[in-house]
Amino acid sequence: MTIPRLHWHAKISQEFEIHPVCALLGPRQCGKTTLAKDYGKSIVHHYFDCENPIHLARLENPLFTFQNLEGLIIIDEVQLRPELFSVLRVIVDEDPTKKFLITGSASRDLIHQSSQTLAGRIGYHQITPFSIDEIDDWLLLWKRGGYPKSFLAKSSSLSMRWRDEYIKTFLERDLALLGFNMNVVIVSKLLRMLAHYHGQVLNYAELSMALSIDQRTLKRYLFALEGAFMITLLKPWHSNTTKREVKSPKLYIRDTGLLHRLFQLHHDDIENHPKLGASFEGFAIENIQRHFECFDDSYFWAIHASAELDLLMMHEGKKLGFEIKFTDRPSLTQSMRVSLDHLMLDHLYIVTPHAHYYQLNENVTVMGINALDKIVVV
Repeated sequence: MTIPRLHWHAKISQEFEIHPVCALLGPRQCGKTTLAKDYGKSIVHHYFDCENPIHLARLENPLFTFQNLEGLIIIDEVQLRPELFSVLRVIVDEDPTKKFLITGSASRDLIHQSSQTLAGRIGYHQITPFSIDEIDDWLLLWKRGGYPKSFLAKSSSLSMRWRDEYIKTFLERDLALLGFNMNVVIVSKLLRMLAHYHGQVLNYAELSMALSIDQRTLKRYLFALEGAFMITLLKPWHSNTTKREVKSPKLYIRDTGLLHRLFQLHHDDIENHPKLGASFEGFAIENIQRHFECFDDSYFWAIHASAELDLLMMHEGKKLGFEIKFTDRPSLTQSMRVSLDHLMLDHLYIVTPHAHYYQLNENVTVMGINALDKIVVV
């Protein structure tokens, strides 16, 4: 069973109207390769996998190989061959009709240094595992996560086994392939500790002491995990009106299916876990960001022991606030009122797991997590 992701086909085609190179970036096994191959099915294309020895042999002389090919050229896991970026620049400058669709398992920041020669010639798209906009059963998506082989597994046991192997491979192989020289034992402990920090403000001093590493090394490890799409460090919003605002980022494991396995949950029984609310909060924030394609202009806001807002998003010139509540009877709290006034929000949404969509007043709407498509930013 496969789930078509046809909406991405249109985005790729639109990107080629602007740039000769389109980059699909996202975690390993999130569906980038399948998407790239599906896109190429209807047109003449050539596929190169930078992990395939046969393909690598053809890439020994990439300039000669690419110049003699017609149609779309797909290069998979391009971060393994960063020297290809300079070759692509030469080719697209000489022949503007050449089109390259490349995939990578590293974030834009991580590959920026290698790809800076393509400035003005490349457009980036973040490909995520399945999101709530693509899946009808959001509850299963929350429990198993969005990685295709986990979500589509025939049983909960097979899904859990796949995720356990994914985490193991990520720690032992993938981080090294991205060029990080990291102690596997320490980063493994760190990842499991971060699962318990999920939904909390990071305490760098506490984490570095627990791991017996300095804060500089800790931040390097966190940068690697973020660049490999394993975690989100949600930035704090500073209004510069009070010194009591929280200044450290909030931490989330991006895929809740992986989060639940880091908790060692059996059959993903998150409903009985102390981190129930935090898990749902992270799931909602990740899917809201995907829905609006707003990863860079997303923040949280908090005043120590006073008020906080789970997600503050700048979208199409509007300030949108989101408060995530795992409850069937949400109400407008004093903290929400402070957020509305202090941040001058255009609208506040209270997001719940239930099938709600109604207004508490003209600036506040209660909505279910599966009703994101009802939001209209005017």
